[in-house]
Amino acid sequence: MTYQETLDWMFSQLPMYQYIGADAYKANLNNTIQLLTLLNNPQNNFKSIHIAGTNGKGSVSHMLASVFQEAGYKTGLYTSPHLRDFRERIRINGEMIPQENVMQFVDTYKSQFEAMQLSFFEMTTGMAFDYFSKEQVDIAIVEVGMGGRLDSTNLITPELSIITNIDFDHMKFLGDTRAKIAYEKAGIIKPGIPVVIGETHPETQQVFIDKAKECGSPIYFADQIFDCDKIHIESYDEQRFDVWKNSELYMEAIGIPLLGNYQQKNLTTVMCAFDILRDKFNLSDDDIRDGLARVIHNTHLMGRWQILCNDPLTIADTGHNVAGINEVVRQLAEMSYNKLHFVLGMVNDKDIDSVLQLLPRNCEYYFCKADIPRGLDANILAEKAFDMGLRGMVYESVGHAYRSAVNAAHFGDVVFIGGSNFTVAEVV
Repeated sequence: MTYQETLDWMFSQLPMYQYIGADAYKANLNNTIQLLTLLNNPQNNFKSIHIAGTNGKGSVSHMLASVFQEAGYKTGLYTSPHLRDFRERIRINGEMIPQENVMQFVDTYKSQFEAMQLSFFEMTTGMAFDYFSKEQVDIAIVEVGMGGRLDSTNLITPELSIITNIDFDHMKFLGDTRAKIAYEKAGIIKPGIPVVIGETHPETQQVFIDKAKECGSPIYFADQIFDCDKIHIESYDEQRFDVWKNSELYMEAIGIPLLGNYQQKNLTTVMCAFDILRDKFNLSDDDIRDGLARVIHNTHLMGRWQILCNDPLTIADTGHNVAGINEVVRQLAEMSYNKLHFVLGMVNDKDIDSVLQLLPRNCEYYFCKADIPRGLDANILAEKAFDMGLRGMVYESVGHAYRSAVNAAHFGDVVFIGGSNFTVAEVV
């Protein structure tokens, strides 16, 4: 098969949560265990760091990978979903897995995959681990797909586990309380392996403490140890922070090119992680500083408060659940502009009403549907939004909505694109 035929087969033959949602979810690790056995357990051939959480795990994963790259380590990075190219999911030192490797992997095992009835994510996880093993990476940064306990990535034994935060998302699978969701994500905690919890929350703190105690794992609540204080500078391309550990200055004026205010929480988590890892991996202050400053250059992270254009100021962000949209709305409220043009597309299995209730009323909406089966029909989205007091027009595609918003914007206006990863993927 050609590369495109290989991708078409992967997307059509095997259930893919990114596109079809619930029908692709498997509530056990049996298939992944069988798959990795077929591949001679490649996950045992490299060191790793495992990251779960409702929001922030992508940014945290990329920041970690960038620092290890700067320190000279051959660094694998496995994340999901992709925005534009499937191969974004699997990288070594920032470079995507070659098309030939994708083709060869599928061609070699295609008949076994069909017999095993693997999910898309199970197969992709096997591909990533096989690639990292064969390429002999020094370390792999591995992001959980969903949850943790039953996620296909949860067959690694990492050097460190990280859980960024807990909020409401994927409740159909993970539970309808923060404690239940935390229990699923705490499933990545391994015996004797330290774990960093990014944010302390009264409903989840004891869940993590109990699981860490059961596993004999040291536990660190990052926000109880570290503070990242933003330094106010006039810049459209970076944020800077003074980092404090236990109320003592730890590192001064750390710069990151990730602009969302929510990155302050992610940086706190990352700094706690590196404080634990730095001696084991001989990471210097310069490695950390340079890696964070070059995260976009090194890992090609996209879609996190990404400025697409300055005239008009056009911003895209992949925040898509209540917690993520809350951060977006809070940051938009801090900005000065004449009018906000909001390009909005969502998927049909989110808590749509709760998200719409958060959105600003005093702006023009451009309702659209991303080109995936899970996309929420733009007319339905517009009807629901209208009931919430949001006003705008329906467009036939994300691209049409985006172009219409940019063309309608005047000097001093802001255009924002968001609501789902897939909406953002069509414009970045």
